[in-house]
Formats: sequence, structure tokens, C-alpha cells
Amino acid sequence: MSDTRRRVKVYTLNEDRQWDDRGTGHVSSTFVERLKGISLLVRAESDGSLLLESKISPNTAYQKQQDTLIVWSEADNYDLALSFQEKAGCDEIWEKICQVQGKDPALDITQDPIDESEEERFEEIPETSHLVELPPCELSRLEEIADLVTSVLSSPIRREKLALALMSEGYIKKLLGLFRVCEDLDNREGLHHLYEIVRGVLFLNKAALFEVMFSDDCIMDVVGCLEYDPALVQPKRHREFLTKTAKFKEVIPITDSELRQKIHQTYRVQYIQDIILPTPSVFEENFLSTLTSFIFFNKVEIVSMLQEDEKFLTEVFAQLTDEATDDSKRRELVNFVKEFCAFSQTLQPQNRDAFFKTLANLGILPALEIVMGMDDLQVRAAATDIFSYLVEFSPSMVREFVMQEPQQTDDDVLLINVVIKQMICDSDPELGGAVQLMGLLRTLIDPENMLASTNKTEKTEFLSFFYKYCMHVLTAPLLANTAHDKNSKDLQEGSTKINPVCPDNFQTAQLLALILELLTFCVEHHTYHIKTYIMNKDLLRRVLVLMNSKHTFLALCALRFMRRIIGLKDEYYNRYIIKGNLFEPVINALLDNGTRYNLLNSAIIELFEFIKVEDIKSLIAHIVDNFYKALESIEYVQTFKGLKGRYEQEKDRQSQRLNRYRRDARSLDEDEELWFNDDDEDDDGEAVEKSRMEDDFADSYGKYMEAKKVSDIAGAANGANGANNNGKAAAIPPASPVVTPNNSPTSSVKTVALPATPVVKTALVGLVDYPDDEDEEEEDEEEEEQSPRKRPRLSS
Repeated sequence: MSDTRRRVKVYTLNEDRQWDDRGTGHVSSTFVERLKGISLLVRAESDGSLLLESKISPNTAYQKQQDTLIVWSEADNYDLALSFQEKAGCDEIWEKICQVQGKDPALDITQDPIDESEEERFEEIPETSHLVELPPCELSRLEEIADLVTSVLSSPIRREKLALALMSEGYIKKLLGLFRVCEDLDNREGLHHLYEIVRGVLFLNKAALFEVMFSDDCIMDVVGCLEYDPALVQPKRHREFLTKTAKFKEVIPITDSELRQKIHQTYRVQYIQDIILPTPSVFEENFLSTLTSFIFFNKVEIVSMLQEDEKFLTEVFAQLTDEATDDSKRRELVNFVKEFCAFSQTLQPQNRDAFFKTLANLGILPALEIVMGMDDLQVRAAATDIFSYLVEFSPSMVREFVMQEPQQTDDDVLLINVVIKQMICDSDPELGGAVQLMGLLRTLIDPENMLASTNKTEKTEFLSFFYKYCMHVLTAPLLANTAHDKNSKDLQEGSTKINPVCPDNFQTAQLLALILELLTFCVEHHTYHIKTYIMNKDLLRRVLVLMNSKHTFLALCALRFMRRIIGLKDEYYNRYIIKGNLFEPVINALLDNGTRYNLLNSAIIELFEFIKVEDIKSLIAHIVDNFYKALESIEYVQTFKGLKGRYEQEKDRQSQRLNRYRRDARSLDEDEELWFNDDDEDDDGEAVEKSRMEDDFADSYGKYMEAKKVSDIAGAANGANGANNNGKAAAIPPASPVVTPNNSPTSSVKTVALPATPVVKTALVGLVDYPDDEDEEEEDEEEEEQSPRKRPRLSS
């Protein structure tokens, strides 16, 4: 399996008409029992797995291109290609395919798919007459040749026969010889015919013809023929551009002559396709598919050859980062790397990964830090394009490099800060570069593309890094353009608006709009970090200064920023807005807008409508309490009346809760009063009984002792009430006058309290032995105190 002749890449054509690399392996042709025929097998060189198993069908049209490609179609719209490392291996497999189909290996296509009518029309033609008879290649026959070439384009089988005839007789080079003669004679009619002929030959879509036409000794004459379009009054000067204007620059000398020739050829063929040939019509769009494939495989080959030349790329990056390299040389190096990255887009994902990893290992990112800080606009633009390729390929790779940068005392040297400064300093009036860079920054700080990383802490670490070292650079223009007089806070509410240093310059306004767009993205995706930053910098107040801008789009950006914050329904943000009275500039903008029905008016009303629909109570109360007088006259929408209604509903709800609380508290007092009254009746009964005992046994000490024992027993029987209601009894007014014989409060205290005191104390002494009693009393008291507060919550 080490035979490099049979080493191939397997390609399939996707829906976008781009070739997808299915892998690299070794091809063989063998009989497969399951498929009942000779088949092409490709096994992966990495693990031996089967990449391709395709039966060589007798009716399938196989095509050989550029000596190392075999292309064919299977089923509907499923194109396959084998790209061989060596021509010898391609020839071997091609011979096997032709042997199975009974075709001549000298042909570049085994057969062409044709419709049934053509099959019927040509089935009687003997195989020997497979060539179209071409007129002699002479000046007098150019019109006849042009008519023939034009006429065969509608028939696939006739296109094939014509292509074979052109190849077999070396006809192309003879035609190009006539072109030089016609140009020397200034024979415009002949030159116009040659334009039709060469254009028609290109539309034959045959790789074998392209190999001849795009060879070094023929391609400039082909370009010359295509200059003489009959529709043009004067011919184009494409050759002059390719030979004089377009100059091939070797930033590092390319020693491989084959590589240099391939680069020249690809540039010129790309020029023919993009510039010279007209845009194909719907009926002609497939005529140049082989030309597209020709360019595609050339680019793949160029990138592969350059990538394999380690010395070349090492030298490129060494000079790019060398301080001694002069600016013009560095400009050429940057443009080369840009072209190199552009070519890499033709690679398949697997190969593109390897390509960008190679660039990263060679130091592409440190080099970008240097060139993006240069004054040369062309260099900075090229560096931006390179940076965009890297970010689109792997944002994580860029983030990892940024976080590993040594933390200098000056944050300006950080790559992301260099990017931000280039965005801020974009001199383009339309800020084309700034828009591109803003999109790249958004990709870098987007948490969505951090989730797939194997490093789970990437999101936290990078966002912390960004807000610590980069956010102040991003917001600097915003803060600088919204600074205002500190005394403006002393203005009375509603008197006059703050007159900030608001940007009237259109370019500055555009820049601030870009920054606000990025900050709005942060509000949506960076919950914690951006919240902390907004609070610490009082950022929303500064942003809302832009509501006064004469540029409506900028005022709308500021409003959108606030709308995103309110849309989070975060009470931290809501309290911040209320405390700072940050609705004032929004409402001022609404009132200043007057009766104009425009986007600003609708956007502000939508903000308040959202607050109403979502019933954000704290904001509704703040708006109605502070601004309703100014807004109640707006009646063309029901938004503000709706806010007032919500506010009134909430007030009613709160008052109902308060009433319920009071009612519950009153019912609680009545229950306690009844409970205490029951205790009073018990105490009154005891007092009467005790006074009778004192009257009956006052004369005898022994009788008194017996009475004492009886009272002790009675006190013990009522111990639970006495212990639990000791504190309550202290709060009860003196006993009812009916207890005392003379209805005197003083005598009542004397007659009732004195004898009762030793009885109560004696009763308590026996019960206090349990230390938990005092705690229970305290808990009971706490429950009684807390219960009025708890009940309204439950009822609510």
C-alpha cells in the first residue's frame, strides 16, 4: 500500500458545486461479488477503512482531466472525482475503466450522456466515423469554422466529437497562428470570427483542450482572441494588463519552477473566467464547470506545495516580524499571506484545519499585532482580512493566544485592543473596515461559540480578561462624546434638557452606533460582567445622553440599549434606572418628537408598552409617580392610560391587603379578649373562695395552716393557668369591685392581693423546678407578637 502511484484523494461535488474532500487512500480495481462486476475501491491510508466502492458501469461517462483526475457521475447529481498523486497511477486506472467499457484509452471521455432522440439519431453511425470533419485552418475558412463551433454547442455528442477532432489534428495551435496573422494584418473580420471560435472551444468544457489552451506558449494568444468581441467598438487590452499592469511579486524567491508556473497559470485562467468571459446565461451555466474545477484543483495544488515547503513559510514569517524589514517589503509579505489564506478557502475542512494550525505555529497572530498597528492603510486592510480568516476558522485559537499574551503595563499592545483601536480610527467615511472588525469582535466575545471548547473555563476566563483589559478601550469614544457639565444635575426636573457634547459629526455618530450595537449584544449575552460594568460606570446614563442627538439612528441605538436592559426584567437594573431617574431623557425625547409619527415615536411607545404588558411593578410606579402629568395628554395610544390603570390596580390591591391585615388584627384582639376574660372569671372565683376561708379560720393558727394547705392544693390545681398566664394577669386591671366588700380599689388590693400573694408564690415555687418553663413563656409571648404580621402574608 506504500505505492504512491495509486495514492488518491476522493472528492464529491456538493450542492453548492464545490468539491468536498472525502479522504486520502489507495485505489484498486477488482471484482466485487456483491456488485457483480469490476469496481473501483479506495481504502483510507490512515486506518484502511473503505472510502469508495464504485462499480464501473458500462453506461457511465468517465472523464480524464489534467492527466491526474478522473471524474464521473453516479445516480442523479452525484459527481465523484479521483485526484491521483502521479500521472502513471491515473493512466493505469483509466486503462482499466476503458477496458471494462470497451473504449479506447486514448480518449479523455468514455461516453457522453445524450437524450433518447440523439441516441436514435446517431445509433446507425458506425464507430469509425467518430470525428467531426473540420475545415482546413485557413483565413478564408474562419467564418465556416466559427459556424461549426457555434452549431455543436447544443449537442453533447457533437461537442465531444468536435473536441476529439480539435485535439487529434493540433488544430488549436494552428488557429492561434492565424490569430497572429490576422492581428498583423489588422483583419477585424477574421479577429471577430476567432473570438467566436475560441469562446466556443472554451464552452466545449473539455479539460484536455484547457491543458493546451492554458499552456505557457498559448494562453496569451487565447487572451488576445478574446479581446476582439464583435459587440465592442474597440478591443479590450487584457494582454497589456496581464503583462504590464499585473506584476508577479516574489516576496520570497520561489525556487520550484513548477510551482511558479502553476501560480502564473491559475492567475491568468481566473482572469479569463472572471473578467474576460461574459457571465454565462442560464443555458450556459454548466458549460464552464470544468474550467471552475480546473482552477479549483490548481489552487489546492498551490497551497499544498507551499505548505510543504517549510523553509519558504518560515522565511516569510521571519521577515514579517523582523523590525528591520522596511515597510514596502512588509506590505508585500502581508499581501502574500492574504492571498495564501484566500486560496486556502478551496481546501476541505480537514486540510484547512492543518493549514491554519501551520500558520499559528509559524506565528501568524504576533505578526498581525505588528502589521495592524502600521500607518499604511493597505497593510491594515490586508491584515484585517487575514484576521477575519483566522477568527472565522477558530475563535478559540485567537482567544487562547490573547489570554496568553504577557500582561504589559500598557494595554494598547494587546491584539484585541489593537483591533478595537483600528475600528475606532477607521478613516473610511462609511466605516466599512470598522463594521468588519465589529463583526469579528462580536464573534470573539460570543459565548455561543465558547461552549464547544474542551476548556470549560474559557468563557469565564476570557470574559473576565476582556472586561478587565479591553472594555474601557471600546467604551472610550462613547464616554468621551457623552461627557456633560456636572452642574447639569442641579437643573430642575422638566426645566431644560442637558446640553451634552453630543456628536453632530456623521462619522462619529456611526462609530458610536457600532459601539452601542456591540454593548447591546453584551447585555444580551454577558449577564454578570456587563451588569457590573454598567453599574460601576453609570453607563446607561451616559448612553441616554445620545437621545438628544440630531442623528435619529443614534438616538434609536441608545434607546435599543435601554430596551434590552429592561427586557431582562432584572430588578437590579430596575432599581438602578429608578434611582438614577433614567426615564427622563427618554420621555423628553418623546415629548420633543411632538406629534410626528416616526420610528423614534414608535420605539419609545413600544418600550412603555412592554413595561405595561409585562407588568413590571417597580417601573410602572416610578413612571406614573414622576411622569404621568407629562404623559397623560398622549391619547393616540392607550399605553400610558394602561400604565396608570396598572398603577391604580396595584394600589387597590395593596390597600385591600392592608385592610385585610387590619381586619385580621382586630379579630385577633377580640379572640384574645375573650380568652383573657375566661381567665378573669377563674381568678375571680379563686379570690372569693380565698376570702371566705380567711373569714372562717382567721382565729385559729391550726385552722389557718389547714386553710393554707387547701389553698396550696387549689393553687397546684390551677398551676397551668397560673404559670402560663402570669404575665397576662399582670396586664389585667384590678379585680372586679364585686370581690371587695367595700368597693374600694385600695381595700381590694389589700384584701385580695395580700393573701393571694403567698398562695401564688407557693404554687409557682413547686413548678419552677423545670428550666424550660421560662423559655416556653418567652416563646408564647413571641408567637403572640409575631402572629399579626404573619397572617397578612398567608392571606395574600
